[in-house]
Amino acid sequence: MAGFLTLGRKGLAFMSFHQLVSVIPIFEQVESRLSSRTFECPAGRHVLIVVRRGHVTIAAHGMEPVVCTQGFACHPRFGSYDIQVPRTKEAEYVRITYRMIPENSPWTLHGPLATLSEIKIHYMLDELIRTTEEIHPRSADEEAAQQFRKRMILERILFIFLYESHMQQEEKSSVDSIEETLSYMNEHYMLKLTLPLIARRAGMSEGHYTVLFKKRTGTTMTAYLRKLRIEKAKQMFQQTRLPAKEIALTVGFSDYFHFSRVFKQETGCSPTQYMNDVSPHFGDERS
Repeated sequence: MAGFLTLGRKGLAFMSFHQLVSVIPIFEQVESRLSSRTFECPAGRHVLIVVRRGHVTIAAHGMEPVVCTQGFACHPRFGSYDIQVPRTKEAEYVRITYRMIPENSPWTLHGPLATLSEIKIHYMLDELIRTTEEIHPRSADEEAAQQFRKRMILERILFIFLYESHMQQEEKSSVDSIEETLSYMNEHYMLKLTLPLIARRAGMSEGHYTVLFKKRTGTTMTAYLRKLRIEKAKQMFQQTRLPAKEIALTVGFSDYFHFSRVFKQETGCSPTQYMNDVSPHFGDERS
């Protein structure tokens, strides 16, 4: 799976599952807190912040403050982190400290993390805290089993955050691609625009693009373009003295009769009727 966190204004670092496959996270400490605090992320140690209630603001040197409502990965290269709980609202967050083996392995995860499985993660946090706080004497084998269990819980939490952050990033990228093609259509409506051309521009299959386009606009790409061209034609009828046939060509219709038919379907009247209604004294000049 390709990397999904990219270096940006908020300090997100490139991350991929290739790194997770080659390393093992070793759990060290977990604590639940309700108040603001500053903590060090020492060399060789990583920290995962999971917000259980409300939201917190997280900041570090050289990084813009980030409002966090779910998860945040702290990297040792930033040194200390400042977590601020809003003064007028309550918040609860969990801080998990862990290291990666082999030592000095590449592990660049840093920045906000998202999940659709908050209940599942919170349940695992409860288990992690419970097993950590147990104080009754244990044999060496029992202690090793508990350590292994905590490692498995940590791996699962990391996996969920990585996988679901990736899914949401993909969805955001798709939304951005649709918005970019809408802007392109609004600027180049007069050109010969086809579904294959626009889908390629978005980097999607025609089927996937059609589904996302309809979800965003409520209509198909062809219907959207047709309505857009008619709206542009109406503006030109209102603002210019150009003949109807020239307006048809200008907005992307090579066939005037097709333009006239579509115009009537969209507006309920013919181009001639429309331009007579908006500017009667231009009618004879422009037909």
